[in-house]
Amino acid sequence: MISANTILLLALALAAPAPKSTPSTATKASTGSHAARFKLKPGAAGQVCLDCHGDFDQIMKRGFVHTPVRSRDCAGCHNPHASNHAKLLSAEPAQVCTACHAGVVPANARSTHAPVKEKGCLACHDAHASANKFVLQKPEKELCASCHKGILEGAAAAKYKHKPLETTGCGACHDPHGSAASDSLLKVAVPALCVNCHKTSTPIFAKQHMNYSVGKSDCTSCHDPHGSSKKGMLLDKVHAPVARMMCTQCHEQPGTPNALAVKQGAPGLCRGCHAQKLTAMLEKNRVHQPVLEGKSCLNCHGPHASKRAGLLRGTTISVCGNCHADTIRRNEKAGSKHKPVAEGDCSGCHDPHSGSGALLLASADRVQGCGKCHEWTTHSSHPLGAKFVDPRNKNLKMECLSCHRAHGTEFAKLMPYPKQTDMCVKCHESYRR
Repeated sequence: MISANTILLLALALAAPAPKSTPSTATKASTGSHAARFKLKPGAAGQVCLDCHGDFDQIMKRGFVHTPVRSRDCAGCHNPHASNHAKLLSAEPAQVCTACHAGVVPANARSTHAPVKEKGCLACHDAHASANKFVLQKPEKELCASCHKGILEGAAAAKYKHKPLETTGCGACHDPHGSAASDSLLKVAVPALCVNCHKTSTPIFAKQHMNYSVGKSDCTSCHDPHGSSKKGMLLDKVHAPVARMMCTQCHEQPGTPNALAVKQGAPGLCRGCHAQKLTAMLEKNRVHQPVLEGKSCLNCHGPHASKRAGLLRGTTISVCGNCHADTIRRNEKAGSKHKPVAEGDCSGCHDPHSGSGALLLASADRVQGCGKCHEWTTHSSHPLGAKFVDPRNKNLKMECLSCHRAHGTEFAKLMPYPKQTDMCVKCHESYRR
């Protein structure tokens, strides 16, 4: 039977106010709760772990130590007895991390960092301690270069460097986990991000931009935010009128009500300089749909500057993928890829503007088109060309695509069947087994 004194003591304990949660008491409370959950003796939630894991004495001397490690709360992440997860983690690594760091990636993120989404926190962070701030596995720039080597090498080699990248690093403009504000993990969308440093109201800014009011324009349509070999950090390939500071060739006069408006839409405006090219495109009997619809030339090309030849808005495969996403996805799954496809070079076989042959192939004769790279005449005796009819369909001629798929397949040599004989017996039925 419980005595009256015991009941009184319990009542007083329940009525007592909880202690204020300072960082130290919160850590102690967390450690205590983990110890209670596993019914551990004092110190066993972490301190006792060091009796076996003696190497942690050196780990904990690093400059930046993860809070649970510093507070000797190993049980905050690990199950001290057994687990279905590697390293006795109490849950999957991402779940363990989000127990404390739940808001790292915004719920409505417009862009999420691939390592966060695909590999988890440990792709960039050390779970215990590091010599680098934020417990990063490497210094920030070096870590980012693990995936973005081309960007960082280009920035290092650039004659004109972007100061925030040089002094602060990638984190000056990008959120390393996810962004609700913009694509490309930008903390704030352009141009708001840029005008934090570049004041658009100054006379020098106006002079550099030919007195056009560009404060609300997309800065990255002309400038490379990581660095450039061109003065003003312009992108490597600059449209001739921009390079010559002849903005009025396309735009209305600065200071007028619609100064940034173009004098005429594409392709009419483009024809002023590229008349011969446009005429040659339209003379062919098949014209690529983007040339004729929407923004025409501007569907694929930037009007001011670009990192790529032809002022393309992105890599060839990314530009083509805006319309041909299903084909790109199919190609990605192919085990055997045609070399131009693997390299993202759609224009290696197709004319991006127009053509006289089917599928806008650069060569109307498909056999001759393939022969530019594949010297089939030197190693094949198989009949090919307009003189030979495909026995499976009398309306078709024998050509490379009779047996191979131009983009790729799951099987060797771009074949649509797992074994070469499976392909051959479709025509040579007497050899079927």
